[in-house]
Amino acid sequence: MKKLFIALCMFALPVLAMAQVENPVKWEFSSKKVSAQVYELTAKATIDKGWHMYAQEAGEGPIPTSFKFTKNPLLTLNGKVKENGKLQKMFDKNYNSELKYYENAVAFVQTVNVKGKAATKLKGAVEFMVCDDHQCLPSVEVPFTVNIGGAK
Repeated sequence: MKKLFIALCMFALPVLAMAQVENPVKWEFSSKKVSAQVYELTAKATIDKGWHMYAQEAGEGPIPTSFKFTKNPLLTLNGKVKENGKLQKMFDKNYNSELKYYENAVAFVQTVNVKGKAATKLKGAVEFMVCDDHQCLPSVEVPFTVNIGGAK
């Protein structure tokens, strides 16, 4: 019986180890009123040490960070999503391209106009890919919902 238990444990350990998914990026989503009808959505990514996340214009090869916003008749997006962080550039021989990425942290800011004074929500998803010196993880899509407008 003891041998059977040990054999089962030896089989289960690698399976359990594979089940632990690495998640080197933590996201925080918030909104801030800029003027009467204008708000800024901020999506802040905190990146674990040793990892990097690609910019929206990453270069040829890796999956760039991208945002999808759900249509909302009360909101109008103003321009493109802006990046606030220390942009790194490096030639990557694996992709034969200069790549742009962020380490440690980066904030993505989207400005929106609100029609009327009613409270609403901005919904969407961010897709991103992260790598370290040895591996790249598959791209991940993180949904988000942020409250916008209304009396505060």
